[in-house]
Amino acid sequence: MPNRLAQETSPYLLQHADNPVDWWPWSDAAFAEARRRDVPVLLSVGYSSCHWCHVMAHESFEDEETAGCLNAHFVPVKVDREERPDVDAVYMEAVQAATGQGGWPMTVFLTADAEPFYFGTYFPPRPRQGMPSFRQVLEGVRAAWTDRREEVGEVAGRIVRELSSRSLAAAGSGARPPSEEDLHAALLGLTRDYDASHGGFGGAPKFPPSMVLEFLLRHHARTGSEGALQMASDTCESMARGGIYDQLGGGFARYSVDREWVVPHFEKMLYDNALLLRVYAHLWRSTGSDLARRVALETADFLVRELRTPEGGFASALDADSEIPDSEVPDGEVPDGAVPDGAAPQEGAAGGDAGGGGRPAPHAEGAFYVWTPAQLRRVLGEDDARLAAAWFSVTGDGTFEEGASVLQLPGEGVADAGQIASIRERLFAARESRPRPGRDDKVVAAWNGLVIAALAETGAYFDRPDLVLAATDAADLLVRVHMGPGGRLARTSRDGRAGAHAGVLEDYADVAEGFLSLAGVTGEGVWVEFAGLLLDTVLRHFADEDGTLHDTPDDGEQLIRRPQDPTDSATPSGWNAAAGALLSYAAYTGSAEHRAAAERALGVVKALAPRAPRFTGWGLAVAEAVLDGPREVAVVGPAGDPATGELHRAALLGTAPGAVVALGEPGADDAEAVPLLRDRPLLSGRPAAYVCRNFTCDLPTADPGELSGRLGGAGGS
Repeated sequence: MPNRLAQETSPYLLQHADNPVDWWPWSDAAFAEARRRDVPVLLSVGYSSCHWCHVMAHESFEDEETAGCLNAHFVPVKVDREERPDVDAVYMEAVQAATGQGGWPMTVFLTADAEPFYFGTYFPPRPRQGMPSFRQVLEGVRAAWTDRREEVGEVAGRIVRELSSRSLAAAGSGARPPSEEDLHAALLGLTRDYDASHGGFGGAPKFPPSMVLEFLLRHHARTGSEGALQMASDTCESMARGGIYDQLGGGFARYSVDREWVVPHFEKMLYDNALLLRVYAHLWRSTGSDLARRVALETADFLVRELRTPEGGFASALDADSEIPDSEVPDGEVPDGAVPDGAAPQEGAAGGDAGGGGRPAPHAEGAFYVWTPAQLRRVLGEDDARLAAAWFSVTGDGTFEEGASVLQLPGEGVADAGQIASIRERLFAARESRPRPGRDDKVVAAWNGLVIAALAETGAYFDRPDLVLAATDAADLLVRVHMGPGGRLARTSRDGRAGAHAGVLEDYADVAEGFLSLAGVTGEGVWVEFAGLLLDTVLRHFADEDGTLHDTPDDGEQLIRRPQDPTDSATPSGWNAAAGALLSYAAYTGSAEHRAAAERALGVVKALAPRAPRFTGWGLAVAEAVLDGPREVAVVGPAGDPATGELHRAALLGTAPGAVVALGEPGADDAEAVPLLRDRPLLSGRPAAYVCRNFTCDLPTADPGELSGRLGGAGGS
């Protein structure tokens, strides 16, 4: 019989709706039940494409005996971290403070007042590698709760006091944005961490440094630093040639388990691909790189093909695991590393069922993506298989598990381009017949904001109006479904229905960023107006007077601590993203209030930049825009006039950091929404472009080449 999670909309929670565990969603009712029964709360936090979340679910949460213990002695609460990033952030901070590390699944035991007192991540069903079993943990916590309640209360109280005492007010209060010297110090810090052999920063596991790459490209554009450009372009090339990039279907996996980018953790996240799409499009804009162009377009096509929802939004993720085809599994065997079906049932999966009520088919990480020489021969025949193996680094021993290889592209080599294209098409078609990874089809506002910006710009650069239309459709969905009265956002939606949870700071900031980018590409001033509504909400409900920002609104649910984190992780922090959107909005509208708020928010970046540049890349990128102005470009001319289009394209291809572009007809209504367009006449009857910064405007120009020169336009054509 399904538990309470059957009523939820989160695909991750729905995956646990048939567990024998009597799960509760995060709610006041769950904590009231714990208080009534005088038992602790087990908080389990994960997300749908998390491999080890599925493993622990199969091993423990589907086990009747373990479930019986949980139901009898705890109130189990399941949280989707992507739906409730505020809950995740608060308790992850506690886990990291107590254990020195964190991750998912996150396992925390709480009092009925939501105060944490015991922490962990994944626990196995039996003790191994120094870890206790999950049953041992449950028995230990139960004994402490029963026999040492006073000690438990003291621990919980101390942890809450320590978390509550942490504040970033001092870092932001009265500070100015980073200076030229601060950015130089950040660049030196990045240079020290740079992997000159393989690109990227640090060792294994290695994550795509999307926001740092944006900073490096902007720094090069503003200062001409060849070192910054080299780090960005070499990292992008290494990732694009590695196994972290899908050489057949486009798009990037979550991270590489090795420093060479060979073996990925195969989940594909919307936010990674949105951020990296923008990076590669901007790299092409700066250098004209054919590789950057190809990867940008392939990644954009992947996003639209595999993550777009019927309502026009974009789904959150593709799972790392998928069903192993029957032809690849010896009778009676489950390959090493495989997780039996049930560990990873994916809501909305396109892969079908296990077939007729027999033994469930096993799942394994990467099963959809990897290849053996024998599989190549079956699809391609001997000669083309030999060429494909050499081209994509498929070896007899394999680069992954069970003799399989992750496809790479270590070098272009010498081969007939048409033959390689044919091989790719045939392999892609054959792969399409494999059982597909599950898809988490909830629409997250923040991540859709990121993809709106990326698709709009990529569509404009490469004359792909279909991509601009996809961005517009996603923006329409956010306005229609996610935006409520007073500029308030819902965090998620599914099947065109808004979720129950309020948006957090990154939702407002990233959606505003997406709307402003869409306005620059389409010339539709309504997107500037919508961005203004969201950013006014940020100033009213997320910002303190001293410039510090909070991840949750002042009128939102009160947790044991109001989360507040200015550091980037897999995505730009809400803090840094808000600074960027506020700055761009001020450039479009001339709003001194929004400009001042952006500069105040960047004060914490000034404090962090010399010490932790890898974790404040987007803040550094925004600081580059502040130092450059940012430049404000108004393009005026009749709609549909080729001369207007040429000026608009030249403006969009300019590399000046954070430049904003407004497009309209002289005297049009859009000038009310976009003050940057006001009082901009034609130039002797011809379309014209006006470039301004720091309250000073150049003479207008009707020459796209001259405009490109003013904006640093050095990209491809």
